[in-house]
Amino acid sequence: MNIVVAGHVDHGKSTIIGRLLADTGSLPEGKIEQIRELCARTARPFEYAFLLDALKDERSQGITIDSARVFFTSPRRTYVIIDAPGHIEFLKNMVSGAARAEAAFLVIDAREGIRENSRRHGYLMGMLGIRQVAVLINKMDLVDHEERVFEALLEEYAEFLAAVGVAPAAFIPVSGAHGDNLVGPSDAMPWYTGPSALEVLDGFSPAPPATASAFRMPVQDVYKFTAGGDDRRIVAGTVESGTLRVGDTVVFHPSGKRSRVRSIEAFNRGPQHSARAGQATGFTLDEQIYVARGQVAAREGETAPHAATRLSVSLFWLGRAAFVPGRDYALKLGTARVTARLESVERVIDASDLRITEHKPQVDRHDVADCVLRLRTPIALDLVDDLATTSRFVLVDDYEISGGGIVRGVLDEAFAAGRAAGEADDGAVVWLTGLSGSGKSTIADRVATDLRARGHRVELLDGDAMREVFPTGFTREDRHEHNRRMAFLASRLEHHGVIVLASFVSPYRASRAFARSLTRRFIEVHVATPLEECERRDVKGLYARARRGEITGFTGLDDPYEPPEAAELTIDTRGTSVDEASRRILERLGVA
Repeated sequence: MNIVVAGHVDHGKSTIIGRLLADTGSLPEGKIEQIRELCARTARPFEYAFLLDALKDERSQGITIDSARVFFTSPRRTYVIIDAPGHIEFLKNMVSGAARAEAAFLVIDAREGIRENSRRHGYLMGMLGIRQVAVLINKMDLVDHEERVFEALLEEYAEFLAAVGVAPAAFIPVSGAHGDNLVGPSDAMPWYTGPSALEVLDGFSPAPPATASAFRMPVQDVYKFTAGGDDRRIVAGTVESGTLRVGDTVVFHPSGKRSRVRSIEAFNRGPQHSARAGQATGFTLDEQIYVARGQVAAREGETAPHAATRLSVSLFWLGRAAFVPGRDYALKLGTARVTARLESVERVIDASDLRITEHKPQVDRHDVADCVLRLRTPIALDLVDDLATTSRFVLVDDYEISGGGIVRGVLDEAFAAGRAAGEADDGAVVWLTGLSGSGKSTIADRVATDLRARGHRVELLDGDAMREVFPTGFTREDRHEHNRRMAFLASRLEHHGVIVLASFVSPYRASRAFARSLTRRFIEVHVATPLEECERRDVKGLYARARRGEITGFTGLDDPYEPPEAAELTIDTRGTSVDEASRRILERLGVA
């Protein structure tokens, strides 16, 4: 189990952990003697905190800078304990440690009391979803083990934590220096009859194994080997959750490309049949497809990650300059890195006193905020309530990590704050896809008429009309190249504030995903009229010609149509009128 220990600077976090390690026999032989010798050479008194301070400059400064991780064993289980720094300047390191934690100790100095970082850390534990928390009131020896001091701090901090949704399992009076109430009861505080810190730890429940969740593997790279006739292309990364087996079909998001797993590879190991959460692994595919770093591999048939360009997030900001709209930042989630902008600040919370400011124009240093972010290109992710590991991100400003947070929601592109009816400055691409004869062009024509009546700038891109201008064939490669050209054209029009209605069969998911990746506001409309109905209509006589063998490679008959997996709208024209279809698309655009 991963445990984070956090608190204000000098409140005794590292001392508590060092004492736990020593009193439970979890230290390597001779470790204490080594630290005592070091202290003697440097003329400093021995401190249990030095057991954790692995960095040389930590010993010289007397503060914990990085999130140190140590193994700690009780009779019940093994822990990884993360000692998080208390200085506000190093808050980002604390969060990087807490993001991997299943439970937390919050440490408060009994003499100094509750400080700003005590509240910030408590708030961030709640934001990161760490629900198993115990509070250690440390240095009770410095207040003469007074019960009234403990009770006063308990009352004040419990009230604050309740307000941020954190309900501690226990408040424990301890002394890290003397080991009181850490592994057993203390004679110095007979008035306390609750559990020791070790008993509380052992009472926490480990998180369900990540293998029980849907498979997620952010692609780190693709390695190609040529020596000795080796033609493998190995898709490599670390499995964040779930399990993958040979023979599984994987889908890469947000591109939508898919293939079957031929083999699972491991360095200096024989053939593998599966890969599971926590493993660095690689796999080869039956079909050689282009996969880029930053894509997220998921198993077909399991819950797919979201692909989005507008996110509702909770974030903390630690940058020297404020987080402001109109400026480009880099958002990193998993192995993906995309350009992001702050679209709006819904509210800012002062984590030290929970004061809320609505619709603040920017996020200042040390603020915690609920915001809307807009990304230049789609990114694959999960919501924090679904899969926490693939919902956490950091923001980079001028080459420095300046903030981070969690994704709480994926927002519909149609509902950007402040967009009024008749306002089309942002542009959009409405991509209608479906079989020949499904009704795409008819719907697109009606939507265009309705939009123009509302004063919008509209451009129609229709498959038949475009092929007259840009003649091309009907092989898979020809179709994909044609759709790429149309996607680029649509994205340029959108960039200039035009609402583009693109009506193409566009049978392949990869082609449509490429179109989405070029645009800022993409609405995929699956005109899902079934094949038998399209063939019954056969307005152009194409199905009849294909059945007679006069046309080959006809989508739906002898060439596949890959239906969208997560279209913004699905319309079946058998039971939906043209007027109703137009109304639904206008609603999606936010201009109905």
